[in-house]
Amino acid sequence: MFLLGFRVAGGKVKKPGKRGRKPAKIDLKAKLERSRQSARECRARKKLRYQYLEELVSSRERAICALREELEMYKQWCMAMDQGKIPSEIKALLSGEEQSKPQQNMSKHNKAVKADANSHNPW
Repeated sequence: MFLLGFRVAGGKVKKPGKRGRKPAKIDLKAKLERSRQSARECRARKKLRYQYLEELVSSRERAICALREELEMYKQWCMAMDQGKIPSEIKALLSGEEQSKPQQNMSKHNKAVKADANSHNPW
C-alpha cells in the first residue's frame, strides 16, 4: 500500500531514498590523524619484518659457512687418503676411541638448522 510517496512495509512507514548507512559527518582532523597513525604502524611493522628477515639471512649465512668448512675438511681427508695417508680423525673413528669431531659438529649444525626452520614466523 502506498501513501503520498511513503512506502509501507511490515506496518512501518519508510521514506523513499537510498538504502544503507547514511554517511556520518567525518571530522577531517580526526581522519588525518588516524591515517598518520596507521602509516606509523605500517612503517613499524615493515621495520620489524626487515629485521626478522635480516636475522634469518644472517643465520643461514653462518650455517652455509660452517658447511663449507666441513666440506673443505672432508676434501682434505679424501686427498690425504688418495695419497695413502689416513687422517688421525678417521683412525680414531675406526678404532672407536672417540667420536669424530666432524660428526659432533654436524650434529650441532643440524640441530641449529632445524631450530631456525622451526622458529616461528610472525608473518
